[in-house]
Amino acid sequence: MKKENLSSIQLHSAGAIIQHKSHFEDLVTHVNETEISQTFREEWVIPFYLERNNQSEEWIKKMIQLKPKISEDIILQNLGDFNWRTRSTGSYFACIKKATHLEKIIGTHLLKSEVCYAGSEYALTLASFNTEHSVSCFNFYLEYYLTKPELYFDQGSVITALKYLDEINNTDQTEKHLKNWEDLINWRNQKQFENLEHLKKMIPDKIEDLEKQIQALKPTTTIIETAYIHKAIESLTRIING
Repeated sequence: MKKENLSSIQLHSAGAIIQHKSHFEDLVTHVNETEISQTFREEWVIPFYLERNNQSEEWIKKMIQLKPKISEDIILQNLGDFNWRTRSTGSYFACIKKATHLEKIIGTHLLKSEVCYAGSEYALTLASFNTEHSVSCFNFYLEYYLTKPELYFDQGSVITALKYLDEINNTDQTEKHLKNWEDLINWRNQKQFENLEHLKKMIPDKIEDLEKQIQALKPTTTIIETAYIHKAIESLTRIING
């Protein structure tokens, strides 16, 4: 379904929780001309959108068997629907089909960040493609969104994906983003503390509980761990080559 045809409630359900105009607003998004059918959703969305991170042997074997049936039209219909469930599924399908020729569509979705929850899948797919376009998308994303703490979307997933590519390509693209990454994390930690302090004034009968939450606050680490993405792409590669 097109974004323009959705009500406020439908936009929220689709994942457009925070609507914003970004530096990438003028990028042309791939959009379906017609709404996908419920039959399509039941066959090519619902069974997959919550299983994208499934790395079990059973799931890998299932996807290897199903992969020949996943056509480019199925991928594009998913990517062209304005909903985090379909777009995530489309990105996942593009990954396991190694459809690198669709990287611009996926990269544009990532940069525009129109719906929540899908960005981590776009980052994983682009990391698995490992192209110059992937690296460019990650750099463009981080250069903009790391300086927009009020738009805390998928900065963590993207900087992790870029570091993963640095590790396997023996490059150092992540270095130039580390200062902004640390600033973003510190800003969010400070905001969390300020919000709890504000609540103490607003809800005085909850001061004791809120104070415990403040005492329990732990600084979020700025260390970028890539073990998960290495493991995820290893599982995806098994499906790709299966």
